[in-house]
Amino acid sequence: MIDVVIADDQELVRTGFEMILDAQPGIRVVGVARDGVECVELARRLRPAVVLADIRMPRMDGLEVTRALAGERPGEPVVNVVVITTFDQDDYVRDALRYGACGFLLKDAPPALLVEAVRAASHGDALISPAVTVRLLRGLQHGFGGSEEHRAAAGLSSRETEIAGLVAVGRTNQEIAEELFLSLSSVKTYLARIQAKVEARNRVEIAAWAWENGVVTSRDQRP
Repeated sequence: MIDVVIADDQELVRTGFEMILDAQPGIRVVGVARDGVECVELARRLRPAVVLADIRMPRMDGLEVTRALAGERPGEPVVNVVVITTFDQDDYVRDALRYGACGFLLKDAPPALLVEAVRAASHGDALISPAVTVRLLRGLQHGFGGSEEHRAAAGLSSRETEIAGLVAVGRTNQEIAEELFLSLSSVKTYLARIQAKVEARNRVEIAAWAWENGVVTSRDQRP
């Protein structure tokens, strides 16, 4: 059973997400918070598998929630946080990524995408939504200026670099397998190696590394 805590200052959003998730087999909402302080308290007490946290909330915003729950803190369990955001909040989402967020979701996302994000996060994976994350991470290509030397230092093979680029533009494991004529298990093995080499905590951080270091090619990008 995947336990979830939802945090949003809008009652309509909280209620809608709760109804959608509680209707899914294997998922249950164990707590609902109106602000960030309440969210952190609930998460530390209930220890859910996933927290859905709005970026903008009273008392403690989604960035502080992400840092408190997803960051490495001695004595505190790490919680998988999916950030709820809107299209005009790229700067906030970049910070959430640095603090350890493992997914990004639009408030008006369809129910299927919400469920997919929760299931992915519960496994320590991350939802890479072309509608949100690719646009966001593309900005990192200009903001950090990764170098060829930096890429080489990670020690990725040409195949691993290619797969990292595909992850960065939103390809699923199945899509990568089909495009590169690999088995699904091989793709997962490659991803585990990439994650270890670039010291990424999850799929989102692999994507961020790829954008930061310029490994995404025009061929990789969806129109």
